[in-house]
Amino acid sequence: MSDLSSSTLVLDGVERTYQFGDHRLEVLRGTSLSIETGELVGLIGPSGSGKSTLLHIAGLLEWPDGGDVRVSGRSCQGMNDKERTLVRRNEIGFVYQFHHLLPEFSALENVMLPLLISGTRRSVARRRAREWINAVGLSERQSHRPARLSGGEQQRVALARALANEPRILLADEPTGNLDVQTSGEVFDLLISLIRATKLSALVATHNLDLAARMDRIVRLEEGRLTSE
Repeated sequence: MSDLSSSTLVLDGVERTYQFGDHRLEVLRGTSLSIETGELVGLIGPSGSGKSTLLHIAGLLEWPDGGDVRVSGRSCQGMNDKERTLVRRNEIGFVYQFHHLLPEFSALENVMLPLLISGTRRSVARRRAREWINAVGLSERQSHRPARLSGGEQQRVALARALANEPRILLADEPTGNLDVQTSGEVFDLLISLIRATKLSALVATHNLDLAARMDRIVRLEEGRLTSE
């Protein structure tokens, strides 16, 4: 494992178990991972292996039963809900398989939302959102609502929204899994270029091994543990 002191994101012995009546399902069994600043890591594994659970815990959306998550060198183990929310808002961006854009808002307004929630002035939020819309190649579509955008365009907006607050970590769960092969490749090219340009740390779960092979390294989650590929 790399030097933890220089890692942007660290999972240290993370455990997660779900109880269904008399059945106990161990999803994560002392899972550890560290990601350096600017490093792009692919997360692969069979369906149902717990990749989404791992991402939820890494993004402080779910509590582990054991172990710790450290973001930018800071332990999150003893944080209360408010503190964890601030870390998520300021340090972490999320991209999911489905874009989850708000249908009543334009592309630009969807990207503005996290900025407004974080307290950014509306004029500044609009300017920064427009910069990100331009960065994902949708300057001529910024006033369109999601229903008038293609699947690839919607996912580009979701990527711009995830990066709007300039996080240090990007977590992506099958970000191109809902797209056709050509569009998937185009969106993934954009994802990689933006990660490189902004020097983000990124953990990307994918079933596409060709896409995973383009990342700095790959880890596999199976039977609750991570192994390097």
